Amino acid sequence: MEELTNRVRKLVASLDDPRVRAAEGLFVAEGTKCVLDTVGDFTYRWIFATAAWAEAHGHDLGRSAEITVVKRADLERMSHLSTPPQVIAVYERPIYDIIPADIAGRLVIALDRLQDPGNLGTVMRVADWFGIDTIICSHDTVDCFNPKVVQATMGAISRVKAVYVDLPEFLAGCGQPVYGTFLDGDDIYSSSLGDSGIIVMGNEGRGISDDVARYVDRRLYIPSFPASRPTSESLNVGTATAITVAEFRRRQLS
Repeated sequence: MEELTNRVRKLVASLDDPRVRAAEGLFVAEGTKCVLDTVGDFTYRWIFATAAWAEAHGHDLGRSAEITVVKRADLERMSHLSTPPQVIAVYERPIYDIIPADIAGRLVIALDRLQDPGNLGTVMRVADWFGIDTIICSHDTVDCFNPKVVQATMGAISRVKAVYVDLPEFLAGCGQPVYGTFLDGDDIYSSSLGDSGIIVMGNEGRGISDDVARYVDRRLYIPSFPASRPTSESLNVGTATAITVAEFRRRQLS
């Protein structure tokens, strides 16, 4: 069983930095649910856990998994959570690639400059719930392997891959309908929606950028109710994504 060295402890603690994650090709998952939901889908470098956790859950990891038993104090020094967990897994970061042909005839989500880790985690959970396994992200969208994103996905990161691309260039050559949500769009409930295509969701404060908006074929709007009643300025992007994707899927059930 490998021992926890000071160098490794510092490395794990530094994996909240995207530059370190990129340079080392690693990311972390923390907590019992997050680790058990992901351990079978990524190649692990280390699994650190307390002796009590290893005794209670070690059999859930499979026979080939090797746990490095550490003290709670070590986990506290490595953790990126406000309440340190009893287990931390360090995984090798997968490399994803994509071309437009890979998503032909499918419904996917595209994210333009999303910044909040919690929002990205929520969007990945929404995608997972509605059977979408690919999210296309602009290069300036928050990293899906950010520890806060991994935590917020609640295991969806094992089933939904986020691929980072030059978004305007990708949309220009996608050959599929491109939908986007705008405050001046057409009512989504009375609009024609296809079974496949790309649904673009924009930045939390600024929405969809002009460079991306030029490739949107159908501008959609989620109306408030009733229309005349004063209400919030806009919806959270995770909530808006859930409503939008749910309407696409509802049409497929009709």
